[in-house]
Amino acid sequence: MPAPTVILASGSRYRLAQLETIGVRAHPIPPDIDETPRAGEDPAELALRLAATKAAEVARRHPAAIVIAADQVASLDGKLRGKPGSAFAQASQLGECAGRELCFHTAVVVQRDGAGFKGQHVDRTLARMRDLTAAEIARYVEREPAIDCAGGFKVEGLGITLFDEIESRDPSALVGLPLIAVARMLRACGLDLP
Repeated sequence: MPAPTVILASGSRYRLAQLETIGVRAHPIPPDIDETPRAGEDPAELALRLAATKAAEVARRHPAAIVIAADQVASLDGKLRGKPGSAFAQASQLGECAGRELCFHTAVVVQRDGAGFKGQHVDRTLARMRDLTAAEIARYVEREPAIDCAGGFKVEGLGITLFDEIESRDPSALVGLPLIAVARMLRACGLDLP
């Protein structure tokens, strides 16, 4: 029996690359959903709601496929921090976060409607950024533009130098997909992984 089609409900090249590291070849199909936070919605709830909405939107059109959807929400002192979108915003965001602790909630939903499977997981990562000088921030932004990354850094690259400590049950979660949970759910819905 052929392996089921795997769809990543995202256009994220980072998440696609993560899946490839565990031997999963996925087809990216970015869903078009409203990602506006609801009043009073905490970061973990927001991340899970968005991941579930993305999964449902793509699974509706591809019920036989295994659909993987994720969302990551960063917060500082309970306030949401999104993707900077520009080098200026990236530098500003890093300046605000310097010497402080960020909390990342990375939610993932794996859904296979044709097999009646839906699993979900939310990983919480605490990342304590070290004190940064304006010159260090400027060098980082120049060397590693991370305008499309929550928090304005790439922990899998040069961004790791910005931190004193990162605490997580799954170190892959901060990149965008908690692969330990993803692998568990993929096995549960019929995909052969080592």
